[in-house]
Amino acid sequence: MTDSVDINNEGITETDAPSANAVIDLYEAQVELWSDLRALHITVEKTWLDALIAAVRPGDRILDIGCGNGLPIAAYLIQHGLQITGVDSSPGMITRCRAAFSGHQWYCADMRTLALGQQFAALIAWDSFFHLTRDAQRQMFPRFARHAAPGAYLLFNTGPENGEAIGRFADQDLYHSSLAADEYRYLLHQAGFKVIRHQVEDMASGGRTVWFVCKRA
Repeated sequence: MTDSVDINNEGITETDAPSANAVIDLYEAQVELWSDLRALHITVEKTWLDALIAAVRPGDRILDIGCGNGLPIAAYLIQHGLQITGVDSSPGMITRCRAAFSGHQWYCADMRTLALGQQFAALIAWDSFFHLTRDAQRQMFPRFARHAAPGAYLLFNTGPENGEAIGRFADQDLYHSSLAADEYRYLLHQAGFKVIRHQVEDMASGGRTVWFVCKRA
């Protein structure tokens, strides 16, 4: 069943880095460009998504946090028989998801205020979580835990070390930040997750630093 409910994103506070406050607007303004650039086929994500698919069961419900237009990640998971609930802060991206994948749930929402009242077999925050400020990232781990069923998996990527970085997209600054690995491990432990695999600057994934973790039963 398709769900078109939008969630209130008000009340967000941010860092003093100007680009940190512009991430949502930047992606919304570049929906067409993003759709043109984003690959239709899984490439750098494949190894990690295949590990996730192998860990869950066909028909399981997966929460894709920062799903974009649904390509290629949500589409790949759907092809493997999984039910997707996608969340993105860009209305334009979610409109595309609803049109392309009408048998799944799509919410226009900011991950920092996400409260679906549901639990999932797995959560993914690929190339999305690292656009949050470090304080906002710290606050996400209890939110991950509330949406994760006992034994659920969480797949996300970060920077390799503590700090902020400004990339470029559509000739504009694009904000990224990361905590130190030890702090991520602490936050995961506090939220009830155990680390299955942590790969720093995985060259097979385009140099991404990836975390694959499981919520303790």
